[in-house]
Amino acid sequence: MNILTLFARNLFHGPVTDPFPFGPTSTAKRFRGRIEFDAASCEGCKLCERLCPAGAIKFQKTPEGLSFDCWHDTCVFCGTCEFYCPSGSIRQTDDWHLSHAQDEKYQLVEHGLIPNMKCSECGATALDTAPMQNVKPPLTAEETAKLRPMCPKCRAKFMRNRKAKS
Repeated sequence: MNILTLFARNLFHGPVTDPFPFGPTSTAKRFRGRIEFDAASCEGCKLCERLCPAGAIKFQKTPEGLSFDCWHDTCVFCGTCEFYCPSGSIRQTDDWHLSHAQDEKYQLVEHGLIPNMKCSECGATALDTAPMQNVKPPLTAEETAKLRPMCPKCRAKFMRNRKAKS
């Protein structure tokens, strides 16, 4: 195809690129973008931190509980954290609008906090994590509500007694 034919075809069909950032643009259906973290459904296993190939996810113990940080300027949006999260507390959105000025690079962080609580059984201080959902037989809503305010030791005791009753 010669250059004049190509020029004429492009003149009649218009541009094939999106006018971003000056106009609307589309996002692919399965696009992997910014990370969202739901602290209420997190089990506190830190599997996402260990598996993150870029080291973008960090957990840190604080006096308030366990803090979660995902640095979007380090994240490579591979989806490993979402895929391996047992509770589904990490998910990738289709938000890809992450361009920023250099002085704003420390603001591109997804923060989350799993707060401390007092165990309803023994009174010990523990993290307010979600009970494990991949148990057999599955937990009922009543069992989940009863396990939520317990520390790990009391949860293990409850689960041992639950297996003995089965």
